[in-house]
Amino acid sequence: MARIKTVSEDEARGIRRALVWYTKRQYGYLPGIFKILLPDIGLARHVGAIYNHLQLRLGSPLSRLQREMVAVVVNGHISGAP
Repeated sequence: MARIKTVSEDEARGIRRALVWYTKRQYGYLPGIFKILLPDIGLARHVGAIYNHLQLRLGSPLSRLQREMVAVVVNGHISGAP
């Protein structure tokens, strides 16, 4: 059981379901960070902007190893796949 409140694809309703569909279409999967941010959409907008800036832009200040480390921690907190 995850200690952090998350919303899965199956649990999403209304605007959250539309955001899940859009995110899956954009990335091809639903990132773990998105599952954590989905319960609070207002927070998701701001944190999502930071996440995109650090993780997804071409000139990211984080190395590939650092990005993988962030992904491992997030996956561990949401009881994701190993």
